[in-house]
Amino acid sequence: MARMTQSRIEPLIIRMAIPTIISMLVTNIYNMADTAFVGKLGTSASGAVGIVFGFMAILQAIGFLFGQGAGAILSRKLGAKDTDAASKTASTGLFFALFFCIIAAILCFIGLDRLVVILGSTPTIAPFAKTYISYIIFASPFVVASFCMNNILRFEGKAFLGMIGLTAGAVLNIIGDPILMFGLHMGIAGAGLSTCISQIISFGILLSMFLRGKTQCHLSPRNICLDARLFGDIVATGLPSLLRQGLNSLAVIILNMEAAVYGDAAIAAMSIVSRIVFFVFSIALGIGQGFQPVSGFNFGAKKYARVRKAYRVALVLGEIAIISLSAIVFVKSGSVIKVFQSDPAVIDIGTRALRLQLVSLMLQPFTVVTEMILQSTGKKLQASILSSLKSGIIFIPILVLLASLRGLSGIQEAQPLANVIALFPTAYYATRFFKQMPKEDE
Repeated sequence: MARMTQSRIEPLIIRMAIPTIISMLVTNIYNMADTAFVGKLGTSASGAVGIVFGFMAILQAIGFLFGQGAGAILSRKLGAKDTDAASKTASTGLFFALFFCIIAAILCFIGLDRLVVILGSTPTIAPFAKTYISYIIFASPFVVASFCMNNILRFEGKAFLGMIGLTAGAVLNIIGDPILMFGLHMGIAGAGLSTCISQIISFGILLSMFLRGKTQCHLSPRNICLDARLFGDIVATGLPSLLRQGLNSLAVIILNMEAAVYGDAAIAAMSIVSRIVFFVFSIALGIGQGFQPVSGFNFGAKKYARVRKAYRVALVLGEIAIISLSAIVFVKSGSVIKVFQSDPAVIDIGTRALRLQLVSLMLQPFTVVTEMILQSTGKKLQASILSSLKSGIIFIPILVLLASLRGLSGIQEAQPLANVIALFPTAYYATRFFKQMPKEDE
């Protein structure tokens, strides 16, 4: 695609990032609306949303493993003008995403009671969590496939098409929540059913983009390749995304367990903070994901000067977005928490945790963009190590240590401290990458 390797970098990254940012913002608005609606059912119900959020992060991890793994490879193939290999990679990635998720869904239904306990439910939260997660498990193959296809579209440079599918599902979910929860008096089951229906519709819309010839890659059973080398390449390339999302999910589970010591209010508060912080962070993440196909295409085309410039542009744009939005939310932290839960204990715990995390968010664009460039250019091992450090290897021990030393205050402080420490390995890998990359275009 000529525009990926010839257009001006600044407007190109912005153009690629905007659909991704919109998709993520709308999806996060749904997540926060879901939290707000369920919050009306009580503190324990709010805690259930936080419990299930960890499971949904696992689904996202599987979708990102195969979607970003296949996407990073196919963007380089398209940059080298090998459309057939790109189509084979996309079809194979989607097939394995569905295959593994269907098996996982069956196992989750079999062990449902144990699952909600593993995710961090207290006895009062567990009944709500079981009801809600049952619908999510049923929809999980559609959820994973949607994440996978959205990433493939994004790496192909068709982020706008992915935005349509994800946004349509999120909007339907927001509309369906109050109707099913309160109009039909289904309670938390209504929230789960609304999510299930909207995810299936979103899946159908995204699949139609490929079937109607809107893409360069063609999804077809004939293009599925069971070659172990291609499967291994997709998994190895997508491993940083799996580690990032999987460790995030594990971190949420451990966070819920540590917070459970201080009651349902602590779990609810940290769950709400996680949703708000991810909403702010999603703008920088969207810019990073908009940068990824630009990086992959130009690296595949051996236009190394454009790769360097794209990295700098993405980093500056991410910092501007994070600092601007964080400042607004920081000033209104207490009021923002109150939108989701009126319990004074939840507001008190959540406000301090939110402010601490917002301050440390300004360090995140550097980490995100560095991880994205490593992944999109095929530096699998470095990307996997950095993703692991950032997402869990640093955070989880700090969380356990601070929780034991400082109690609830330590739980609130763990993520900000982990963000600061992650800055050092990020600087090392960024410096190493640019030293090794050729200085001249070929």
